Amino acid sequence: MSTPPPRPTVRHRSADPLTIEVVELIGDVVARFYADYEEAAASHTLTGPQARLLSLLALEPLPMRKLAQRLKCEPSNVTGIVDRLESRGLVERRPDPTDRRVKLAAATDEGLRVARDLREGLHFAREPLAGLSTAERSSLRDLLRRMLDA
Repeated sequence: MSTPPPRPTVRHRSADPLTIEVVELIGDVVARFYADYEEAAASHTLTGPQARLLSLLALEPLPMRKLAQRLKCEPSNVTGIVDRLESRGLVERRPDPTDRRVKLAAATDEGLRVARDLREGLHFAREPLAGLSTAERSSLRDLLRRMLDA
């Protein structure tokens, strides 16, 4: 039996203090955003995942598989979430006009209203940004896009 070849050593540069601080600040922003989102969801008697799914469907009807991909969860979980939202009249299932075998989940008029209320209820996401100039918000947006594209 032969020995496998040695694995190449991966060298990680240690992060500089500024990078560490930026990463910690991003984590704090994400945590506060999620807390605000959970609070907005709870005000409509929704769980966080239900609110996120409804917000996605407010943009466009989607098949269950695509919802699962966007929410990063199993399709069976999405089915349960859609079932609960459907029982409340916030979501409905429709045939896909391009493929009758596929069902799309879509927000109802009431679901669209709740999704709009959720967006408007996100105070943390809006209030600090309001203190930035248009140029600062544009710069922040561009930097965040660059990070996501990297």
